[in-house]
This record gives sequence, C-alpha cells and structure tokens, in this order.
Amino acid sequence: MNLEFIKFDLITSISDWLWTYIVITMLVGCALYFTWNLRAVQFTMLPTMLKNLFKPSDKPVESIGKRKISSFQAFAISLSSRVGTGNLAGVASAIFVGGPGAVFWMWIMALLGASTAFMEATLAQLFKRHGKDSFYGGPAYYMKYGLKRPWMGVLFAFLIIYGFGLSNQIVQSNTLCDAISDAFHVPMHYVAGGLTLLTLAIIFGGIHRIARFCAMIVPFMAIGYILLALYILIANFTQIPAMLSLIVRSAFGWEQAAGGAVGIAVMQGVKRGLFSNEAGEGSAPNAAATATIPHPVYQGLLQSLGVFTDTLVICTCTAFIILLSGLYTEGSDGIILTGHAMEHHLGRFGGWFLMAAIFLFAYSTIIANYFYGETNVRYITDKTWAITLFRLLSGVVVLMGGFMTLQQAWCIVDLAMALMTITNLIAVLLLSRYAFRLLKDFREQRKKGKDPVFNPDLFPEADLEGWK
Repeated sequence: MNLEFIKFDLITSISDWLWTYIVITMLVGCALYFTWNLRAVQFTMLPTMLKNLFKPSDKPVESIGKRKISSFQAFAISLSSRVGTGNLAGVASAIFVGGPGAVFWMWIMALLGASTAFMEATLAQLFKRHGKDSFYGGPAYYMKYGLKRPWMGVLFAFLIIYGFGLSNQIVQSNTLCDAISDAFHVPMHYVAGGLTLLTLAIIFGGIHRIARFCAMIVPFMAIGYILLALYILIANFTQIPAMLSLIVRSAFGWEQAAGGAVGIAVMQGVKRGLFSNEAGEGSAPNAAATATIPHPVYQGLLQSLGVFTDTLVICTCTAFIILLSGLYTEGSDGIILTGHAMEHHLGRFGGWFLMAAIFLFAYSTIIANYFYGETNVRYITDKTWAITLFRLLSGVVVLMGGFMTLQQAWCIVDLAMALMTITNLIAVLLLSRYAFRLLKDFREQRKKGKDPVFNPDLFPEADLEGWK
C-alpha cells in the first residue's frame, strides 16, 4: 500500500506549531482553573471515587428500554480507550524522544488533568440524550444542547471521527502489528488483516457487545500488567531511588547539556500523556454519557479516577520497566523498546507477556475508539448506510496500520489530538458553570446524609432531555 500521497512533513509542522503555542497553554491553563474552582476535587474526593465505582448503578434512575449501560461499564469503555498502546508504545516514545524527564511531566498533567476529565464527563452526563437501548452523548451534544451551537457540535463530531474513529486506530494497529511481526517474524500486513477481521466481528455487534467486552477484558489486562510491574520493581528495589532522582533531574534539564532539553521533555510528556489519559480531549465523555446513574457527578468522579489509573499507575509501570532496564538509550523506539526492556527483566517470558498485553491493550482500545466514532457519526446522521460505511472504514484504517511506520502514525494522531482538544476545551470552559453547580449540589446532598440524586429543575433554562 503506497502512502506517499500523505504529506507527513507538512502535517508534522502544523501539529508541532499547534502543540507548542496553543494546546499546552490551554491544557495547563484549564486544568489549573478547574482544579481551583472545583476545590481540587480530584484529590479531595478520591475516597468517594473508589467507594462509588460500582455503587451508582445499584440505584439507577428509570432506565430506557430493557437494557442499560452501568456506571462501571461506561467507566470500562473509557478506560479501554485510555489503556492502550499509549501505555506501552507511547510512554516508550516519550522517553526515547524527551528523556526520562518526560515521565515527570506526564505525572503533572495527570494530577491536574483529572479535573478536566471531571468537567467534560459531568457535562456529557448532564446533556445526554435518550437512545433506543441506552443513553448517548458527548462533546458534540453539550455543544449543541448546552452552548446552543449546533455547528460547533458538527465540527467536533467530524474531528473525533477523524481523530479516534480513524487516525487513532492506525497507531493502535501499527503498534500491535509491529510487536507481533518483530516477535514472530510475520509480515505486518498479514497481522493487520487478521486484526481487521477481529475488529469487524465486534463492532458490528453494537454498543452493548462493546460494553460487555470492555467490562470483561479491561480489569483483567490492567491488573495483570500492574502485578508484573510490581514484581520487576521488587526485583530491582535498590535501583528505585536512583531512577526517581534521574526522572526529576531530567525533567528540569539538570542532566542535559542542550538548553532545549526541558522543552522537549515537557512537550513529549504532555503529548503522550494526553494520548494515553485523554483528559480534555473530548473522547471519554462519549462513554461517560451512556451510563444510567442518579447524578452526573458520579461519572465525573469515575472519569477522574480513570486518568489516575491510566497515567499514574499503568503508564508509570511501563516507564519504570524501561528506565530500570537502562535500555532507553539503545536507539529503539515505541513498542520495540518496551519489548526489549521486558525481555531484559524477564527473559523470553517477558516477550510473551508483552505480546499478550499489547494485544489486549491495543484491541480493546480499537473497539472503544470505534464506539467514540460511531457515537459522533450518529450525531451527524442516523442513516443505517452511514453507520455501515463507518464500520467498513474502521476496518480499512486498522488494515492501514500494517503499512505505516510508527512515526508516520504518530504524526497523524498528534494533529487530530490537537484539533479535538482545542475545540473541546473551548466548549468546556464556556459551560463550566454547570459542572461547578452540579458538584456543589452533589456535596450539599452528601452533607445531609443523602445519596445524591439529580433534579433537572436545578437548571430550568437547559435542555436536559436525558433526565426527563
């Protein structure tokens, strides 16, 4: 498959300009603003997040149809998208390009960005709509029904279809195909063909099959990976202080001679952190909106927890595995670097385990990303032919992942992430008063000893069809 018609250099130049001058400024500025106005909800209500991971669906509001998406299933769908190749290949690329200091900036963005995740998920729940079998919603919907700007919703819908429904799939597919090809010496395009068939088998089953698949596979793959990382940490316990010191020194350029080293570390940490945890990007709210829960804040809290789970736990596992191996300077990038680090610690078993992990991580992310794309295709049109066409296109882009290099795939995704994030953050800022008021209502009800239940009369001026 000849891809020379794609102007990768031009795309990279545009993407780098957007990230350098606009996206990072908006991400950091919004995260600080939301953290302040929410009274650091991502820290102060962490126990509530853990306590209510399953509880909200115990007393659901009146459901539609005979089936519903539970709060945990919505959380699992969004975590499926977050926990993907960004946790394996993305972290490795960040360290390869930005050095160990990139890990520090990933942590900072996760700690602050969890407040942004709270905002967008809460707004998605507030402005969700009734569907045939479940609720649906996301940024396009709160732009249309919250901001009263349908044109902005259409713009975002096209951006997320391009970003998650299509371009993001290329990175997931490329990483998986590259890993399997390197391990088993199978041509990448053969692997891509098999992956495409597996993807089509799931996505033609609809949202409920996707929800069941994600709720089943995500906890299994995440816990297994964390346990393996803990074993490696224990085995290399004496090296941990030196590794942490290296991360901090590198984050501020104290280890580098070049003056631009700090900027590179920050850029890579923020870019790959956003790719992994998606806070502010506008993707996870599409899953958050589907949950049947008694108050929008429940999903806001769970999506904040998702950011912590993704970056502070799983991404950190990958970073520690790579840094403790000492192989990050060897010249390998992406999943190949992660694979070499795993084999360094665990021998052949490490390579086999990574194959299983990358398959589960990448495949579940492909499925969740497809769901985000379909939700926004339905925002534009409910025509059956459009949904079928999008499903077929999803198969095509998964197949394309077997014919690209890793840097070509990242090039396309970085531009998509930048455009989505800019559009979504503008909307979240303009609607922020709703989320602030919802959290205040939630806290007031809890102080009275109640299990919070949302009353749509709180916002008589808003179009809250999903709550009526």
